[in-house]
Amino acid sequence: MAVTSNILLVGGGGLGVIAALSLEASCRAQVTAVLRSNYKIVKENGYNVKSCDHGDIEGWSPTKIVRQIPQVSSDDQTYDYIVITTKNIPSAGPGMAELIAPAVSPRITVIVLIQNGLNIEKPYLERYPYNIVLSGISFAGSQELQPGVIEHGNHDHLLVGAFWNENVDIAREQAAAKSFVSLYAASGKASCFYTANPMSHRWKKLVYNAIMNPLCAITNLDSGSLRQSGSAILKTIRDAMEEIIAAAGAAGYTLPPGTAEDLLKDDPIDGHFEPSMLQDVRKGNLIEYEYLVGEPLREGRHLGVQMPTLSMLYAMCQALQYRIQCARPSY
Repeated sequence: MAVTSNILLVGGGGLGVIAALSLEASCRAQVTAVLRSNYKIVKENGYNVKSCDHGDIEGWSPTKIVRQIPQVSSDDQTYDYIVITTKNIPSAGPGMAELIAPAVSPRITVIVLIQNGLNIEKPYLERYPYNIVLSGISFAGSQELQPGVIEHGNHDHLLVGAFWNENVDIAREQAAAKSFVSLYAASGKASCFYTANPMSHRWKKLVYNAIMNPLCAITNLDSGSLRQSGSAILKTIRDAMEEIIAAAGAAGYTLPPGTAEDLLKDDPIDGHFEPSMLQDVRKGNLIEYEYLVGEPLREGRHLGVQMPTLSMLYAMCQALQYRIQCARPSY
């Protein structure tokens, strides 16, 4: 009989729900989901999910729903994994690495970051130097249309690898990553693969994400409409993508020729894709630009790469974030 993994999921939006569905569909995992704004609705009615992988489901809930991070004492069952799928938005308050502390068992709990961006692992490696931290790069294409209502239009495809930790044996890190891959893919509903080089895949995804996400958000145009708007924006897109590719190369991750064009071809113009940052702007939510745009920019500059186009995008993101903050009732 397969061992059941005890999993804490932080982030019950579009991506988190699909992750929870895939994990529980394996019949090898019990998921406790920490919810915030949608807690009351989901607690009462469950999720209504329209998924290309799981079908149409009404009233679905993971094994357990809680409002805050559970406190795990020495007498309690530990969490084998803490899976984090929240947006990565630095704030004045404590960061997620600190917030999950009550649920982390030192040297035991594996922390899985299914999030976008660069250097997202650093706060966790600093706070939990002897725990394994995994990188999850998702291509699921899922969003929460309204509280408790999930639309999942692209197949759940996840790449998992270990962030390097000098305090943990590399064989243990690799084994933990492969175990999570096996668990996530066990239902046959999702595609999940192990990668020995997660940073290369993160840089590659940034070639698209660090450019199209902010440009769509700034212009309030979907990715297809943006590229149809004129030759000047097409040049801006390509220039910025080449800057990311140059920064990746300087960091030791040489991306293959044609990477930028291949990524754009994977996003058909007539598909009118709405990147997550555009979705957030249209909902009045803060945007996660620091790890998507700011960190690649800082990394590239540190390595001597000139990044004028990305610098402009970063400045525009700061202004856009300020506008969103000013419009929020709590500002």
